[in-house]
Amino acid sequence: MENVAVRAYAKVNFTLDVLGNADGYHLIDSLVCTIDLYDLVRARRRRDGEVRVTMRGMPYPLPPEKNNACHAAKAFVARFATTGADILIDKHIPVGGGLGGSSADAAGVLRALAALYGISDGAALKQVADGLGSDTGYLLTGGCARITGRGEHVAPISGMAPVSLLLICPGRGVSAAACYARYDALGEAYPPVTGHALRLLGKEGTMSALRCCSNALTAGAKACNAAVGRALEEARMLSPVAGMSGSGSACFAVFEDKQACLAARKAYRGRFRTYCVRTLPAQFHQATR
Repeated sequence: MENVAVRAYAKVNFTLDVLGNADGYHLIDSLVCTIDLYDLVRARRRRDGEVRVTMRGMPYPLPPEKNNACHAAKAFVARFATTGADILIDKHIPVGGGLGGSSADAAGVLRALAALYGISDGAALKQVADGLGSDTGYLLTGGCARITGRGEHVAPISGMAPVSLLLICPGRGVSAAACYARYDALGEAYPPVTGHALRLLGKEGTMSALRCCSNALTAGAKACNAAVGRALEEARMLSPVAGMSGSGSACFAVFEDKQACLAARKAYRGRFRTYCVRTLPAQFHQATR
């Protein structure tokens, strides 16, 4: 195989608890699902061991050589002693939205290169991914999961019914580092909710669990970008089940079916970009020529 393409799916955090710090990292506990919004990653073999990454589509604030996709490609070449690749990424996931776009691209690059070079060692890929970012290992497979630690511990969750979400995305993103710094500066304590949400999932089903939507980083994200507060208010006006993903700035309203989500998008009168998306099951998405 000389050329492959994979979809690098975004994620949404339905809950996000911050449980402390270890070795300079925040420890989290989060109920997270991938959604059918994706960047498209294309990879082609090189023969010289070099890596070239080109981003197009949505504006990206970092030069390609400094983003996670490039780091992922270089880490893959070093770990598996392959001969490099030209990588093209068509970006559709909003940057700085807390939707895991950077980590999704890194995971997509690893999956594309694994297909390109016939690497089937999933444990080794996960090890490489965990060295790149908190969500990268999880996004190798995606689906619904509970992620803990820095995000490197992934426990798949069964029994989550698919739901539709209206994403409401302010034009300016939020830096994860800045958001966590504001969280620390605010010094507020938030009771953890992820465990309770999962107990409700087992007893009462998906929508009962998602009514626990809560994100300990919300106040920090609002302090970084006032538009987050407006987007969250708008989401809550559209559905009683709403929240913010990751470190912001994207917020979401949850619906049981696509028709209700589309109707909410039609009724939306705010000024932010919106996307109607659906949660996805876990799978190792196949690369294509």
